[in-house]
Amino acid sequence: MKLIESHTIGEPTRIIISGGPDLGTGPLSERARLLREQHDRIRRAICLEPRGHDAVVGGLLCEPHEPGCDFGIIFFNNATTLGMCIHGTIGLMVTLAHLGRVRPGDKCRIDTPVGVVDASLHIDGKVSVTNVPCYRLKAGVTVELPGWGKIRGDVAWGGNWFFLIDGQGPEISENNIPALCDFSSKVCEALKQAGVTGDDGSEVDHVELFAKPTTPTHSDSRNFVLCSGGAYDRSPCGTGFSAKLACLAADDKLAPGAVWRQASILDQVFEGTYEILKDGKILPHITGQAWVNGETNLIFHADDPFQFGLQGL
Repeated sequence: MKLIESHTIGEPTRIIISGGPDLGTGPLSERARLLREQHDRIRRAICLEPRGHDAVVGGLLCEPHEPGCDFGIIFFNNATTLGMCIHGTIGLMVTLAHLGRVRPGDKCRIDTPVGVVDASLHIDGKVSVTNVPCYRLKAGVTVELPGWGKIRGDVAWGGNWFFLIDGQGPEISENNIPALCDFSSKVCEALKQAGVTGDDGSEVDHVELFAKPTTPTHSDSRNFVLCSGGAYDRSPCGTGFSAKLACLAADDKLAPGAVWRQASILDQVFEGTYEILKDGKILPHITGQAWVNGETNLIFHADDPFQFGLQGL
């Protein structure tokens, strides 16, 4: 199995370009289910130790199902498959450029389990992604957190389900990551206990904290994102950024077409804008940068007890 590795301003991505499982030719949502239920050892082999670690996001490059699409992709992390991943899509585009399948100036239609996205590779190496339609589902939801009291946030869809908290919790700083992870994981548990869900009872499995930027000329806010599986995002998190744009739009705090600069826990920046759709949802446009940093051939030994990853650590 061959992988191309990249990172999107610090957040790693591993794309399977050959040797992956045959999932058929059905819709990407159905193929993602098959990957979860019948080939989960592939996810474990790529994202878990001893080859991987908690922050790794993998992707299976495949043929699209939706008409007019150029590529299909199914993303997954240390816990499960993902609906959408914008940092991973940025990594996918530079991976395709590395392989000679995309050139600067090209615009691609990419099929994912939650819908079709557009991605453009710019001359300067940056990538712009137009996400699936996003929206805020619930505003001002409160949960009780021991030691913190009432925590208030919004539930929004950005390609994954997020609980967005502004101005509460530990200080957003690189030196405070353990406390941020602990707080965010407790928020996730509190959401479950309170029965707070996305549409159709979907689990809200990402928590996003916001604070003022370290330097206002550098960004408009700084975030910390805890993903499903308990790993924190080193990038500003494109799907989380999309959810943030949906909340800004709902509160009339950012006009359509205006640029928002979202900094990560590492103080690296994605830029984003949005347009309003007829149904009131928004269409986010996120721009960031990634770099290819490796080519890997995975080797599986039949007598290796951890060929498909360590579990339970």
